[in-house]
Amino acid sequence: MSTFDTSKLISISKTVLIWGLVLYLGFIIFFNDSNCPSSQLFSSFRLKWAPFSSQSNDVQSKSSTNISHLLFGLLGSEKAWHHRKSYIESWWRPNVTNGYLLLDVPPKGDLLPWSSNSPPYKISDDIPKLVNETKHVDATVLRLVHGIMEVFREKHEGVRWLVMGDDDSIFFLDNMVEILAQYDHTKYYYFGGHSEFILSNYWYSFNQGFGGAGFILSYPLAKALSRDMMSCLKRYAHLNAADRTTMTCIADIGVNLSPLQGIHQIDLRGDLFGFLSSHPKSLLMSLHHFDMVDPIFPSMDRAQSVFHLQNAAQYDQSRMLQQTICHHRSKSWTFSVSWGYSTHIYEKIMPRSWIQRPIETFKPWQKSPNPPHYMFDVRSPSWDPCESPHVFFFKSIERTPRNEVLTTYTRAWPRGIGTCLNAGNHSAEYIFEIHVYSPAIKRIQMDRCECCDIIHEAGSNRAEVKYRECKEDEIIA
Repeated sequence: MSTFDTSKLISISKTVLIWGLVLYLGFIIFFNDSNCPSSQLFSSFRLKWAPFSSQSNDVQSKSSTNISHLLFGLLGSEKAWHHRKSYIESWWRPNVTNGYLLLDVPPKGDLLPWSSNSPPYKISDDIPKLVNETKHVDATVLRLVHGIMEVFREKHEGVRWLVMGDDDSIFFLDNMVEILAQYDHTKYYYFGGHSEFILSNYWYSFNQGFGGAGFILSYPLAKALSRDMMSCLKRYAHLNAADRTTMTCIADIGVNLSPLQGIHQIDLRGDLFGFLSSHPKSLLMSLHHFDMVDPIFPSMDRAQSVFHLQNAAQYDQSRMLQQTICHHRSKSWTFSVSWGYSTHIYEKIMPRSWIQRPIETFKPWQKSPNPPHYMFDVRSPSWDPCESPHVFFFKSIERTPRNEVLTTYTRAWPRGIGTCLNAGNHSAEYIFEIHVYSPAIKRIQMDRCECCDIIHEAGSNRAEVKYRECKEDEIIA
């Protein structure tokens, strides 16, 4: 090849290289111009071929549900709020929780000035006007159902879930967020709980969420229901039950109830300690009807009781009321811990299946001549010293230097019925205090209960319970 040809080839190569660089820079500028529609195609191309981990992290950040995504609508009356506000203030987090208390009339008297620890209030819409417009047979039912729309229409950025409940309920916010984070808030969801009284479900519906304890609507469903609210109230103006009306309106949209075990209507009367000491294996979300039951802790009134329970919840909601059962075999004792509420000692080795059945210390919501009364199994109170527990109630909670949570339970009363002779005459009557040590980390996985070990020195009036994960295939029997 001649010198001329070589020089010409080098010149052509340089020209091609320069034009290639120009075209490359132009491509980048063009396809990254936000005003250029073609840039969307390039962005899609980059997203499609982005590393999987970055896509995953981006989706997780967008899908993570927190308390700011919940909007509460609490239905109450001015008259009842004078003594019920302590229930709500025990769990409401000012400047954190979003929502409203819907009152029938403006507050007055000792309710003013309005407490900063209470939810902001709003007054329900003109109910007589709405009754006249819909021809509804029950003004109270109309107010309760219409309240869903009244809360929803208050714009809140980022709302994913609408939670409706009554002013005599307490909620466990961290657990609620934990549960709702498992679901896609862009879909249609209607969550709620059944009544514990079997006839209430029969009289109204087994497919409705009983609203006092709280029912939860995803944002798209709340939006659809609000749009149809007036039409639905006219269609079902003859219904005289708010929860059934809500269920029926939602069913017309094509959505059915998804029951959650942790939502408790508490359609029970009297002493709840047997029920609360055997909570089902699910996160506790709500407790309703505090006006209708005895205070849940001895020597406390209702207001003090709910604050005391919420004190434990501030440390660990994931274990609230969760039942853990273990044995102290040298003395043939069975311990049952309802975390944050109570501990029982039985003077006999008892299987979990028996301990998990609540003791019927409570009464049905209404008198009914024949069983079944409840939507769960029960066992009758017993004076047999082998079957009757020594009862201890939650006293205090603290974090230890070893990064554990220590809950202390003290004896409620002397059992006074003798010793279980079948198990070797090992009385637990002298035990006065029980210390329960649990890890200072959440335990959300509910595939099985935790296990525990008992430490008790001979003659000591104190016993220790140390939580741990169960061994593979461990049997407590």
